[in-house]
Amino acid sequence: SFFTVLILTLLVLLTVATFLWNLLVLATILRVKAFHRVPHNLVASTAVSDVLVAALVMPLSLVKELSAGRRWRLGRELCLVWVCFDVLCCTASIWNVTAIALDRYWSITRQLQYTLLARRRISNVMIALTWLLSAAISLAPLLGWGETYSPEQQRCQVSQDPSYTIVSTGGAFYLPLCVVLFVYWKIYKASKFHMGGRRRNAVVPLPEAAQVKEASQEPQMVFTARRAAITFQTDGETWREQKEKKAALMVGILIGVFVLCWIPFFITELISPLCSCNIPPVWKSIFLWLGYSNSFFNPLIYTAFNKNYNNAFKNLFVKQR
Repeated sequence: SFFTVLILTLLVLLTVATFLWNLLVLATILRVKAFHRVPHNLVASTAVSDVLVAALVMPLSLVKELSAGRRWRLGRELCLVWVCFDVLCCTASIWNVTAIALDRYWSITRQLQYTLLARRRISNVMIALTWLLSAAISLAPLLGWGETYSPEQQRCQVSQDPSYTIVSTGGAFYLPLCVVLFVYWKIYKASKFHMGGRRRNAVVPLPEAAQVKEASQEPQMVFTARRAAITFQTDGETWREQKEKKAALMVGILIGVFVLCWIPFFITELISPLCSCNIPPVWKSIFLWLGYSNSFFNPLIYTAFNKNYNNAFKNLFVKQR
């Protein structure tokens, strides 16, 4: 039908756009020397995971959508590879978003302790833990924790073992969800606290004239200040407040899109094996592709709030011409 063709066309465009946009971010970070530092290594790690989602996961998911009854006709080996990369790349993408939120939080609340050297070390540790945890969750079914392929029903899906479902969904989504919500609350609270403190930082005008006399030779010099008042910029925002406000907005949008994209899929993924609910396949496909779309929105969000990326994109295209 026309509607089916339209939906498949949109899915193909989403796959291509996700791949190209994240590849552009990676190329920009590699070519611009100013980006060879923190926090751009976290952005690069996120772009790598999202590129892999678009290159290795989404095309095979599209092939599955095109098959009659959404059956898997590509064999057991390719099924295992697809499920493994699906869990690996999507989990890494989610935890990379969490790492970016943590980096923004520490850069605001611990400016003196969170130096460039400490930031580089901590970000490298977060990237390593992200990929190790993602690999552990994705490889567990290959070691016998549940079954992903059913040759009789020609079905290929993430292991539906209840214990694996609880561990995998908790480690891949619900734990990072709690972390990012806590981080955003702390960033919002810190931003409000500093803005409130700035409004109170005003010195009350002197009630009477202040006279300063200099004891020196004749003639005597007298300096008078009437109605003097000292204020600390009560009408405008300081650079730190603008930074906190911008970080809170970026992290808020990043978390909001992340939650909207992934929470329907992980709710059904957790409930379905535990209660033996029969969720229609069309809804499973909708929730799955909604989660994949988060890999498209990630680079749009964290580059939209950084003017350096926009300038780097322009310079990159100008040099190519």
